[in-house]
This record gives sequence, C-alpha cells and structure tokens, in this order.
Amino acid sequence: MDETAPQKGTVTQRAIEQIKAMIGEGRLEPGQRLPTERDLAVQLGISRSSMREAIRALTVLGVLEARHGSGIYVTQLEAGDLLETFGVVADLSRGPRLVELLEVRRILESTATALAAARISPEQLAEVEKHLQAMNATDDPEEIIAHDLAFHREIATAAGNETMAAILDGLSSRTFRARVWRGYEEEGAFDRTRREHAAIHRALVARDPEAARAAAAAHVGEVEEWLRAQLSG
Repeated sequence: MDETAPQKGTVTQRAIEQIKAMIGEGRLEPGQRLPTERDLAVQLGISRSSMREAIRALTVLGVLEARHGSGIYVTQLEAGDLLETFGVVADLSRGPRLVELLEVRRILESTATALAAARISPEQLAEVEKHLQAMNATDDPEEIIAHDLAFHREIATAAGNETMAAILDGLSSRTFRARVWRGYEEEGAFDRTRREHAAIHRALVARDPEAARAAAAAHVGEVEEWLRAQLSG
C-alpha cells in the first residue's frame, strides 16, 4: 500500500475547501447551480465519492442546498443558515463547555444591546416592551421562555448586525433556557431576572448604549454565575 496516498477524509476536505474558494472568489455566486457531480469531480481532480461527501458536508453547513430534480445550488449564504450549528453546540454542550458558551454570549449580548440602544426603531422598542410585559404577566415557564427568547432576539435584530444576531440566536438555546428557568423557579429567582430584563428595557428607552451594555452583561453574568454554582454544587 502506498503510504503517501492521501486519505479519503483529506481528499474530501480538499474538495470542500476548493468549492468554498470558488464561492469566495465569485466563480460560484449565491443561488447559482453547481456543475454536475461528475463534471465538478473531473474539474477538481477527485473521485465522485469524495465529491459527494464534500457536497453533503457543505449542505449540512448551509452552504449548498439540494433541490429535488434540479441539482445542487449555492444557498443565499445568509448568516442565519450558515451559523445554525451554534444551536447544535449550545443544545449538546454540558458542564464547563456550557459556561464557555455563556461567556461568549455575555460578550456578544452586551455589545448587541449597546448597539441596539443607539439604533432601535420605535416599532422594535414596542416589540421588546410587549415581550417584557408578557414575561411579567405569567408564571408559566414555557410562556416565559418563549417571550425571553423573543425579547433578546428583537434586541439582537435591532443592533443591525445580521451575523451577530445569528450567532446569538444559536447560542440562545431554548433547551438551555428551559433548564435555567426551571432552576430559577425552584430558587424563587423570577423576580430578580424580571428586574434584569426591565433594566435592559429602560436603557433602550433612554437610548443609553453604556447602560444597555452594563445591564445586558449583568443579566447574562447572573445566568453564568448560576450555572457555575450548579456545576460546583
């Protein structure tokens, strides 16, 4: 056996990188149909099986999409589609890795909230207030989780950075939020977290980016500390 022969995984990875390069250089545009699997394999000098694996991997990542009876196309390369894997990471992570994700979320959430304080429209602000009021009007964890997600999602959208909003959406796992809210309910900490949301809302109303940054950092920081305590308990 030739020990210098490339392993299949290496060939597939090379195909992935070459397709990504074609997109990055503009040789394949968003929405454009790829050449046939056979033609692309010949063009890149690899086997059809490796090309098939590369296309499958890029489809999972949201870079390509298969259209039944039509072929393989480059997606519109929207941030939300490309960053869906963050949600999988957040849902599956446990222990110290989850604390790391919360650290990342704290940094991004505070930045997004500061940007939103400067950029939020009256309509978006009204939506944020609507979800805040809905959280305050119920003790049902499922309803609270839904409005909590919507509250932060509206703020991230108002920040005006689609990539940041997509990352935050992925990190804001519904599964994890459910675990946090259940824990808060057991500890009787609903009132505290409602006050934290209200502080974020006040900073947005005042259009005060630094107050918004501090309120959001404190809010996610409380979740972070709660989780650390759960892990050490």
